[in-house]
Amino acid sequence: MNTQTENNPAFQRIRGDVEKNDVVLFMKGTPVFPQCGFSAAVVQVLTQLGVKFKGVNVLEDPEIRDGIKRFSDWPTIPQLYVKGEFVGGCDIVREMYETGELNELLTTRGVAVQPQG
Repeated sequence: MNTQTENNPAFQRIRGDVEKNDVVLFMKGTPVFPQCGFSAAVVQVLTQLGVKFKGVNVLEDPEIRDGIKRFSDWPTIPQLYVKGEFVGGCDIVREMYETGELNELLTTRGVAVQPQG
């Protein structure tokens, strides 16, 4: 990271969330009340897997909303992080879920998965 990102309060908050939580979803809305279809789809996948995660509502803070896109160098929201690593957005997460890759990634990283249903 360059000095500009090191001294950026939004980046520091994002890094803190990503480092302190095993699974973090930067999303529009909250896990209980997603405010876009893509965020809702990722919440549904994580819920199906029974994964505990922290949801960060980017609509509450424009600096986080803008900062997360630069932090990950990924243009869209939602964004999923597992054990500090950027996994992807809605399409990637959904595809990984369907192929079983997401379950495998979570399990190998030591994240508890308890599939629902």
